[in-house]
Amino acid sequence: MHPLRRAAAFACPVLLLTVAACSADSLRTDPKPPEKVSAPSAPGGLALAKAVDQLKISRESRSGYDRDKFKLWVDADRDGCDARQEVLLAEAVKAPRQGKGCKLSGGQWKSYYDGKTVNDPSKLDIDHVVPLAEAWDSGASKWSAKRREAYANDLDAERGLVAVSSGPNRAKGDKDPAEWLPPAEAAYCIYAADWVSTKLRWNLSADTAERAALRKLAAGCPKTTVTFTPAP
Repeated sequence: MHPLRRAAAFACPVLLLTVAACSADSLRTDPKPPEKVSAPSAPGGLALAKAVDQLKISRESRSGYDRDKFKLWVDADRDGCDARQEVLLAEAVKAPRQGKGCKLSGGQWKSYYDGKTVNDPSKLDIDHVVPLAEAWDSGASKWSAKRREAYANDLDAERGLVAVSSGPNRAKGDKDPAEWLPPAEAAYCIYAADWVSTKLRWNLSADTAERAALRKLAAGCPKTTVTFTPAP
């Protein structure tokens, strides 16, 4: 398992129902709005509303987008488990069996988008909180292929990739928070924080409708804070 994912998996009990003793980056099983969302090594944090205001505003363009320009899924540390499998291993509330080629079976996960428990890894999607197409629209179109690959397989930010039920994820598609929110209203604060921290980590812009939606969400999440580590 990727070392930072391993640290997150064992940093606090995965069934803990409070965020008081553990950051929301490592607490992946509770759909409650977090007290804090943090990325590894991030110094301090910002109130969600202030973090939203740090987003650069720019018009978006889908011109030239092709999903294949983001290479998925890679095994960067060459431990036999690719990025999808690493996320599944880190987020399991009950560890799956790991077979040859890191094939996973059994196990149990909690999908925070809808609060559902999932017992079959094949029924989970690994969602890019900020979808690949949205990242392209917001600045990734100017990146090198290597940087787009790093974004698509980012295991160093604990909440850029999340294991969720396939239904909500596919309903989300490439929509931003002005167009889609998780079906579980209790997930709104953490989703907004995940979105903003990902955009700030990768220096991605937002459009005006997106920022307006995030500001509205932030107004209802006064205790939620965001921290992030800028991507290399």
